[in-house]
Amino acid sequence: MEKRKLGTEGLGVSAIGLGCMGMSEFYGETNDNESLNVLHRSLELGVNFWDTSDMYGPFKNEELIAKALKGKRSQIVLATKFGIVRDLQTGARSINGSPEYVKEACEASLKRLQTDYIDLYYQHRVDVNTPIEDTIGAMADLVKEGKVKYIGMSEAAPNTIRRAHSVHPISALQTEYSLWTRDAEPEIIPALRELGIGFVPYSPLGRGFLTGKINSADDLSEGDFRRNTPRFQKENFDKNMKLVSRVKLMAQEREVTAGQIALAWVLSKGNDFVPIPGTKRIKYIEENAASVKVKLSDDEIKKLDEVFHHGSAAGLRYPEAAMKTINL
Repeated sequence: MEKRKLGTEGLGVSAIGLGCMGMSEFYGETNDNESLNVLHRSLELGVNFWDTSDMYGPFKNEELIAKALKGKRSQIVLATKFGIVRDLQTGARSINGSPEYVKEACEASLKRLQTDYIDLYYQHRVDVNTPIEDTIGAMADLVKEGKVKYIGMSEAAPNTIRRAHSVHPISALQTEYSLWTRDAEPEIIPALRELGIGFVPYSPLGRGFLTGKINSADDLSEGDFRRNTPRFQKENFDKNMKLVSRVKLMAQEREVTAGQIALAWVLSKGNDFVPIPGTKRIKYIEENAASVKVKLSDDEIKKLDEVFHHGSAAGLRYPEAAMKTINL
């Protein structure tokens, strides 16, 4: 497995990571035993960069990861996040980046993960009520204490990233990015490269849409949150299917899968890009890992860029309420 560097502080990871969210929530039925098999298989394939968060479950995903870490902790680059607080009674969400909460959340994650350090600790969403300097200052304290090795941010705007980076080096920014979500290209990615910060695209397969395996919203189970996202709604679904047909055609020509084409496109953007596609199936972790070997020609990249230009996908990437919490 190819290795890549994130940031300037020495963080090295597999060129492709594993998003673990769906193993515990949001994407329909879950099976802990099968998910543990996926985690173990990913390590065999060299995919050692695992991504979780305290809000997945909530808490269940970190507890699941803890089981997979036993006896293997030193082999894994573990990333988790804090900042999205979920009310266990009502399900309501809020954002908290206060210094006190940063440290409280970290201690809780360490306990659930049954480890004494977190490799990469992200602020999951920016708290507009707390100066970013205060949040990052508290995260920097965790680095000094040895509880965190590297600091990351998620869905932050360029100015916020600059302010944060002036307090402590940011190693990675995690933001949604794929063929059909290219919002980060005009301002965010140039800022990251100027500052020497790595980029970790989540949902690089367009929440599974770019794999070509979803032919109707009815293919999604009742508990799947994608049913309520704009791009999977009927008025947008058919338009987006036409885009995906072009990926499927290229995949057939190359004798690979549509998902591998989509991931190869992200990987082609530079050695500072490390996508973290999620899966809870061994078949797909194997497919995703193999995408590192799929190298697109300049002509193939050009063809994809012409079809999936910025703004080509129909519908917002999140419902409107969630859109208000990103790029802050």
